[in-house]
Amino acid sequence: MNTINEETLADLSMGIRWESGEGAHSENYHAGSVNFYRDHLPDGLLDRLMGKGVGDSVKLKLDKEELMGDVNTRYLFNVKRSQFDGRSGGMEEISPRVGRFYPRGRLRNVSGVFRQNIKPFRCVEVVNGHLTVDFNHPLAGREVQFHAPIEDVRPKKEERGGTSTHWLETVADGPGMQSRWNQLPTDFDPDHLGRRDDERSDALFYREPRLVQHIDDGAIDVIKGLYGRFVGNGTNVLDLMSSWQSHLPENVKPYRMTGLGLNESELKANPSLTDWQVHDLNENPVLPFETEQYDVALCTASIEYLIDPVTVTREVARVLKPDGLFIVTFSNRWFPTKAIKLWEKLHDFERMGLVMDHFIQSNLFVNLETYSMRGLPRPAHDKYAAEFLHSDPVFAVWGHRI
Repeated sequence: MNTINEETLADLSMGIRWESGEGAHSENYHAGSVNFYRDHLPDGLLDRLMGKGVGDSVKLKLDKEELMGDVNTRYLFNVKRSQFDGRSGGMEEISPRVGRFYPRGRLRNVSGVFRQNIKPFRCVEVVNGHLTVDFNHPLAGREVQFHAPIEDVRPKKEERGGTSTHWLETVADGPGMQSRWNQLPTDFDPDHLGRRDDERSDALFYREPRLVQHIDDGAIDVIKGLYGRFVGNGTNVLDLMSSWQSHLPENVKPYRMTGLGLNESELKANPSLTDWQVHDLNENPVLPFETEQYDVALCTASIEYLIDPVTVTREVARVLKPDGLFIVTFSNRWFPTKAIKLWEKLHDFERMGLVMDHFIQSNLFVNLETYSMRGLPRPAHDKYAAEFLHSDPVFAVWGHRI
């Protein structure tokens, strides 16, 4: 068996786990072909990895100084409202909102900030013609648990020149953006939350069956693995906004698997379903089921289409048994005209914050958690393999009914 040394390359599943005032968070990144001679790794990780092989795992506790440092008050400052460019890049004009993230390039006349700067900052206050902005990293001041299971080790054929990868920065690029600032609610613009480019009935859009995969096989396998952690044999499962696939592992056999979707042909084609109903949640968010029917509810790659997600979340709680689980998963692909307009304006990790907000506003779920998986290689057979190096990312939010 190959073991890690400076003359090998390895694939690691790097991840961090941390907590916020809203819940627990687990971020995972497939670190392919880690070069131990050239790449940057967290302090102490290299020594612990030496001599380890496939199946081994290394864990570290990173304090706030090792990760992104403590919160620096110099990075929290005021600017005039007029310094925020609401029309940057010729896009639809936007107004800064409390708790939201924006590219730093939207700010004018701020030292060290250029128009092309896409690094995010957080708007934490809007008052009297001024903004308070936070340039700290979203994970600043937090302690995290770092883990690195070893997936593959192989000899390095030769050492070539090139760039090195700072793996901790890669893993931590985005995480933290799903949590609230100082546990204060984020302004997701509720008055415009349900607006979409195509406001026509969803029944028209989904009139014809769409028997296509909306995410690649790599992402589907991640979702199957996640669902397999929570869905047991003999359970009652509700597949919300269902289609022709339910993404359950093949070895999981629920007692009941109910599909609720918009297209009859798609639902009939789904071999996982024991029963199904056609129902438009945007026309009527009330679920057509009795109270406390299900152990688990799933919503896969569809939450972005709901115009009243909080009401639907409350309805899911109603039909779940006590301590029942609601799991929402999504990626970075969707039908643009039918998704709410806000969705495309949010960073991937902000979207998890929005979905968490649905759970929080419902007041019916506890023990909230988020999960992300990025960086997996795109399957060679995928039609986009020549265009995209990585598989579609997977993001998830779940909670237990009170």
